[in-house]
Amino acid sequence: MLEQVRAELAPTGVLRAGINMSNFLLVTGTAPNGDPVGVSPDIAHEVAKRLGVPLKLVPFKTPGELADAAVEDVWDIGNIGAEPERAKTITFSPAYVEIEATYLVPAGSPIQGVDEVDRAGVRIAVSARSAYGLWLADNIKHAELVTAQGLDGSFTTFVEQKLDALAGLRPRLVEDVKKLPGARILDGKFTAVQQAIGTKPDRKAAAAFLRDFVEEVKASGFVASLIKKHGVSGRLTVAPPA
Repeated sequence: MLEQVRAELAPTGVLRAGINMSNFLLVTGTAPNGDPVGVSPDIAHEVAKRLGVPLKLVPFKTPGELADAAVEDVWDIGNIGAEPERAKTITFSPAYVEIEATYLVPAGSPIQGVDEVDRAGVRIAVSARSAYGLWLADNIKHAELVTAQGLDGSFTTFVEQKLDALAGLRPRLVEDVKKLPGARILDGKFTAVQQAIGTKPDRKAAAAFLRDFVEEVKASGFVASLIKKHGVSGRLTVAPPA
């Protein structure tokens, strides 16, 4: 069985792991050799260790670019947020960590709760093709989404265009709210971004292996130990069992 998994996940003899560099909770630094460091790279290292093959980390600036590369032969596993649009071209494992997504509203906003945002006339700044942005695109019915490139771009758009809400991951919004006197982060969440391991849809043995791997590293405490190791306790949460 492991030989079949190894053949599917490392056909070149090396496990090539796509890493989303824009998630500052999952990639928290850079090694002296330039490789990304954090929970996501460590998960990839553990997969390679279980397979008994070398690892090559393949960085991508955004999750959208990593997802686009699913149809190319540049990565064997891709560590990004699992969501339905991406699942059309990527088979995802269960989530290994979750991150709450919510809204920041400006000083004086009448909006008090997450459920009050999706209303006519409300404009929401959001990072284009982020996992939570894709969720909003599928679920927002009345408000208007105003997309920008990247987290910094969505913050700038929110401020400069005086929009009604900024969508984002709660840990990032905790930093953004400090820059805006009187601004508030709404309680609750509109979704939770589930970070998972993706692979190519035709790799059935690989998908089964990754599913079992993720459930084992959550149950054993390994994922929790990575969260503590990289200093992101309280901002990343171990995902519940699938």
